[in-house]
Amino acid sequence: MKIIDSARDMQAFSESLRKEGKIVTFVPTMGYFHEGHLDLMREGRRRGDCLVVSIYVNPTQFGPSEDFEQYPRDFERDRSMAEGVGVDVIFCPPNDEMYPPHYQTYVTVEGVTDNLCGLSRPGHFRGVATVCAKLFNLVKPHLAVFGKKDFQQLVTIRRMVRDLNMDLEIVGMPTTREPDGLAMSSRNIYLSPEERASALSLSRALKLARGLYERGERDAAKIVGEVRKHIESQTRTKIDYAQICDTTTMKDITRLEGESVLALAVRVGKTRLIDNYVFGEPLDV
Repeated sequence: MKIIDSARDMQAFSESLRKEGKIVTFVPTMGYFHEGHLDLMREGRRRGDCLVVSIYVNPTQFGPSEDFEQYPRDFERDRSMAEGVGVDVIFCPPNDEMYPPHYQTYVTVEGVTDNLCGLSRPGHFRGVATVCAKLFNLVKPHLAVFGKKDFQQLVTIRRMVRDLNMDLEIVGMPTTREPDGLAMSSRNIYLSPEERASALSLSRALKLARGLYERGERDAAKIVGEVRKHIESQTRTKIDYAQICDTTTMKDITRLEGESVLALAVRVGKTRLIDNYVFGEPLDV
């Protein structure tokens, strides 16, 4: 497995693979891997000749009061886990390679970023879109794999790729969960045992919403009301948002008639967790 930390070296390596007719697949990450990351890597491994994984904690997608400095990092652990699933290259650029002095170019995706995390984390999606655009230019993948747990992020990246005519496919993979249903996240390590128990309210609320939908409920406000009631019944939970949106526009809807997603962001103690359910799709909780 190769370790590359230079932007120019990454571009040159990928270009050489493309000239040989090899399919380059890519999984962008911020590191501190869990089984969800590994599932994305396995899919990338299955679908290409060379699998590149980036490890880069991107400062431009964190707000001033968020956990950029505290975000968990363990490169040696990540390297071992990546090697175990057949990753060919880890790309781990330093900040001065990604944002050199006098850097002043950013990518803004409008519309789909106006709601949900776009409201509660101002500037977040500008940072996400910018770093992904840069990574796509550096890694030159034919295909990039993202998890559906960050559903609005997935929609945003697909919109950017489509709007800017980027020559790659974006693949969305189902959320990987702990045996008790909690969506896997690098931030789960922040949770105390009591908070970990309360955090299960997110996946259980999704299951509750699925049950209402399967019994014929289509009124978004009624479903959201039951979801909020369940989450708020747990200790140390504070809802950032619980909304049902159209999966294409990410705008709120009043009735579930087209494809729609229930999106959750909840603070459990000091830890902000997200989860979602696309109505009609499988939900493994």
